[in-house]
Formats: sequence, C-alpha cells, structure tokens
Amino acid sequence: MSDPINFSVPISPTGLPIGVPSSAKPAGASEPKGQDFKSVLLNSLDEVNRLQTEADQGVQRLATGETENVAEVLAAVNKAGVAFDLLMEVRNKLSDAYNEIKQMRV
Repeated sequence: MSDPINFSVPISPTGLPIGVPSSAKPAGASEPKGQDFKSVLLNSLDEVNRLQTEADQGVQRLATGETENVAEVLAAVNKAGVAFDLLMEVRNKLSDAYNEIKQMRV
C-alpha cells in the first residue's frame, strides 16, 4: 500500500499558515456590511414593543370614546399580533438551534 499524503501546514500563533503575513486577507474578503445579529434582534424587539404599545393605546382610545375608527384599531392589533407571532417563531428556532448545538459531540 501507499502512504497517505500529508497536507498539514504549520500554523503560526496568529492562526495563519507560516509564511503568510498577518495583514493578509483571504481572496474576496471584505468588511461585513449591515448590522450585527445582536443589533438586528434588539431592533426587532423594540419594534414589536412599539407595535404592541400602539395597539394598546388604540384599544384604550376606542374604549374611552376618543376614536370611533374601529378598522384602524383592529389593523394595529392584528399588526402587533403578527409581529409578536413572528418574534416567537424566531425565538423558537433559535432555541432549537441552541439545543441542537448543545447536543453535538466534540
């Protein structure tokens, strides 16, 4: 039989192969664009909270007689409900992914 080919490359303390300058970037690498995941998640939470608050205020205005526009209030309540349901689904998917990663063997 033949010996297997060894493709191992010595790695420097910077995590790059020896002989590659630490300032080198992989081909096609660029700075990330947009927001990070934490910012997107926090912004989504703030938006859902804002929609819930608007819906609650609309219901209060309708109950006290300040407005008679039932359609507008109903639309705000439905919009807040859909946003909350979507947020809960994202949370469930993140929880499932976390549990799956937690069960992986190293």
